[in-house]
Amino acid sequence: MADASIHNSPVRVLVVDDFEPWRQQVRNSTLRWMPHALVVEASDGLEAVRVAPELQPDLVLLDIGLPSLNGIEVAHRVCKTVPDAKVLFLSQEKDADVVRAALNNGAKGFVLKLDAGSELLPAIEAVLRDEVFVSSRVRDIA
Repeated sequence: MADASIHNSPVRVLVVDDFEPWRQQVRNSTLRWMPHALVVEASDGLEAVRVAPELQPDLVLLDIGLPSLNGIEVAHRVCKTVPDAKVLFLSQEKDADVVRAALNNGAKGFVLKLDAGSELLPAIEAVLRDEVFVSSRVRDIA
Protein backbone atom coordinates (compact mmCIF):
# COMPACT_ATOMS: atom_id res chain seq x y z
CA MET A 1 0.00 0.00 0.00
CA ALA A 2 1.25 3.47 -0.87
CA ASP A 3 2.30 6.02 1.71
CA ALA A 4 -0.75 8.25 2.27
CA SER A 5 1.34 11.38 2.83
CA ILE A 6 2.73 11.13 -0.70
CA HIS A 7 -0.77 11.17 -2.12
CA ASN A 8 -2.07 14.03 0.02
CA SER A 9 0.89 16.41 0.15
CA PRO A 10 1.48 19.02 -2.52
CA VAL A 11 4.36 17.76 -4.64
CA ARG A 12 6.00 19.70 -7.48
CA VAL A 13 6.93 17.35 -10.33
CA LEU A 14 8.96 18.16 -13.44
CA VAL A 15 8.48 15.59 -16.23
CA VAL A 16 11.24 15.83 -18.85
CA ASP A 17 10.94 13.84 -22.06
CA ASP A 18 11.05 14.84 -25.72
CA PHE A 19 8.14 12.54 -26.64
CA GLU A 20 4.93 14.38 -25.74
CA PRO A 21 2.66 11.28 -25.76
CA TRP A 22 4.97 9.67 -23.18
CA ARG A 23 4.82 12.75 -20.92
CA GLN A 24 1.02 12.64 -21.16
CA GLN A 25 0.98 8.92 -20.35
CA VAL A 26 3.08 9.52 -17.23
CA ARG A 27 0.84 12.39 -16.20
CA ASN A 28 -2.43 10.55 -16.86
CA SER A 29 -1.51 7.13 -15.50
CA THR A 30 0.98 7.35 -12.66
CA LEU A 31 0.72 10.95 -11.55
CA ARG A 32 -3.07 10.83 -11.30
CA TRP A 33 -2.48 8.98 -8.02
CA MET A 34 -0.93 12.19 -6.74
CA PRO A 35 -3.96 14.50 -6.93
CA HIS A 36 -2.21 17.39 -5.19
CA ALA A 37 0.79 17.33 -7.52
CA LEU A 38 1.74 20.35 -9.57
CA VAL A 39 3.09 18.84 -12.78
CA VAL A 40 5.20 20.85 -15.21
CA GLU A 41 6.54 19.37 -18.43
CA ALA A 42 9.72 20.08 -20.38
CA SER A 43 10.53 18.68 -23.81
CA ASP A 44 14.31 19.09 -23.82
CA GLY A 45 17.26 19.34 -21.49
CA LEU A 46 17.84 23.08 -21.68
CA GLU A 47 14.17 23.79 -20.99
CA ALA A 48 14.36 21.54 -17.91
CA VAL A 49 17.44 23.35 -16.61
CA ARG A 50 15.71 26.72 -17.16
CA VAL A 51 12.42 25.69 -15.49
CA ALA A 52 13.83 23.85 -12.46
CA PRO A 53 15.08 26.82 -10.38
CA GLU A 54 11.71 28.58 -10.66
CA LEU A 55 9.59 25.46 -10.07
CA GLN A 56 11.81 24.09 -7.26
CA PRO A 57 10.57 20.55 -8.03
CA ASP A 58 10.39 17.93 -5.34
CA LEU A 59 10.67 15.27 -8.04
CA VAL A 60 12.17 15.28 -11.53
CA LEU A 61 11.16 12.43 -13.86
CA LEU A 62 13.90 12.55 -16.45
CA ASP A 63 14.70 10.78 -19.71
CA ILE A 64 18.33 10.30 -20.72
CA GLY A 65 18.08 10.79 -24.49
CA LEU A 66 17.03 14.43 -24.77
CA PRO A 67 17.62 17.10 -27.39
CA SER A 68 19.96 20.00 -26.56
CA LEU A 69 21.32 18.51 -23.32
CA ASN A 70 21.27 14.86 -22.26
CA GLY A 71 19.48 13.77 -19.11
CA ILE A 72 22.65 12.96 -17.19
CA GLU A 73 23.89 16.53 -17.65
CA VAL A 74 20.42 17.86 -16.78
CA ALA A 75 20.46 15.84 -13.54
CA HIS A 76 23.91 17.19 -12.69
CA ARG A 77 22.83 20.81 -13.25
CA VAL A 78 19.44 20.49 -11.56
CA CYS A 79 21.00 18.90 -8.47
CA LYS A 80 23.31 21.93 -8.21
CA THR A 81 20.56 24.55 -8.61
CA VAL A 82 17.80 22.68 -6.74
CA PRO A 83 19.65 20.50 -4.21
CA ASP A 84 16.44 19.19 -2.61
CA ALA A 85 15.06 17.88 -5.91
CA LYS A 86 14.89 14.10 -6.18
CA VAL A 87 15.80 12.87 -9.67
CA LEU A 88 14.27 9.68 -11.02
CA PHE A 89 15.40 8.59 -14.46
CA LEU A 90 12.71 7.11 -16.67
CA SER A 91 14.47 5.75 -19.71
CA GLN A 92 14.61 2.98 -22.25
CA GLU A 93 18.41 2.93 -21.91
CA LYS A 94 19.71 -0.21 -20.19
CA ASP A 95 23.43 -0.03 -20.86
CA ALA A 96 25.27 -0.66 -17.56
CA ASP A 97 27.61 2.32 -17.95
CA VAL A 98 24.71 4.67 -18.68
CA VAL A 99 22.67 3.39 -15.71
CA ARG A 100 25.68 3.82 -13.41
CA ALA A 101 26.43 7.30 -14.78
CA ALA A 102 22.81 8.30 -14.23
CA LEU A 103 22.85 7.12 -10.62
CA ASN A 104 26.25 8.73 -9.99
CA ASN A 105 25.03 12.17 -11.07
CA GLY A 106 22.60 12.82 -8.26
CA ALA A 107 19.71 10.58 -9.28
CA LYS A 108 17.88 8.59 -6.61
CA GLY A 109 16.32 6.15 -9.05
CA PHE A 110 16.22 4.57 -12.47
CA VAL A 111 13.14 2.99 -14.04
CA LEU A 112 13.06 1.39 -17.46
CA LYS A 113 10.20 2.74 -19.54
CA LEU A 114 9.33 -0.85 -20.36
CA ASP A 115 8.63 -1.45 -16.66
CA ALA A 116 7.00 1.91 -15.87
CA GLY A 117 3.53 0.40 -15.64
CA SER A 118 4.47 -1.70 -12.62
CA GLU A 119 7.51 0.10 -11.21
CA LEU A 120 7.04 3.84 -11.66
CA LEU A 121 4.66 4.48 -8.77
CA PRO A 122 6.73 2.41 -6.26
CA ALA A 123 9.84 4.19 -7.57
CA ILE A 124 8.28 7.63 -7.06
CA GLU A 125 7.22 6.70 -3.53
CA ALA A 126 10.69 5.37 -2.68
CA VAL A 127 12.53 8.35 -4.13
CA LEU A 128 10.26 10.84 -2.35
CA ARG A 129 11.13 9.00 0.90
CA ASP A 130 14.79 9.61 -0.04
CA GLU A 131 15.37 5.94 -0.85
CA VAL A 132 17.09 4.60 -3.96
CA PHE A 133 15.02 2.65 -6.49
CA VAL A 134 16.40 0.79 -9.50
CA SER A 135 14.30 -1.20 -11.99
CA SER A 136 14.49 -4.93 -11.45
CA ARG A 137 15.82 -5.49 -14.98
CA VAL A 138 18.88 -3.29 -14.39
CA ARG A 139 19.35 -3.69 -10.63
CA ASP A 140 22.20 -6.18 -11.01
CA ILE A 141 24.22 -3.89 -13.28
CA ALA A 142 23.70 -0.61 -11.43
